[in-house]
Amino acid sequence: MEQVSSESNRHDLTDATTVEGDGEALARGLSSMLESVIKDFDSKAIDTLNSQDKLSGSLDRLVQELDQLLENAPLPFIVQHASRISSVKQRVSSLNLVLKSVQRRIDNIDQMISTNITQEKTTSETSS
Repeated sequence: MEQVSSESNRHDLTDATTVEGDGEALARGLSSMLESVIKDFDSKAIDTLNSQDKLSGSLDRLVQELDQLLENAPLPFIVQHASRISSVKQRVSSLNLVLKSVQRRIDNIDQMISTNITQEKTTSETSS
């Protein structure tokens, strides 16, 4: 009877260790997946910011050229197009501010996740 009880305890310990190991593996897998998703999003966000910066620069040049054109020949249709372009420029600038804010938030989340992973690794290495 003691032998059965002893075997049962060994199986329970083995099962608990397996579940613990599976949980850690699952956590590492999820962490790795989230890290790759965040890095991918981060890369795309940086590309978008660069594109927005280029667009903003192009709009600035266009507005300057239109201003020079308006000084030389103030035609009504040119004035109308200049105001539309100025409006687009303002919207692009606002969008850039929003994108930069989102990027900062993502960077903060990424840093928090990285810090948490580092702390978990240190804790698991210390307890081993």
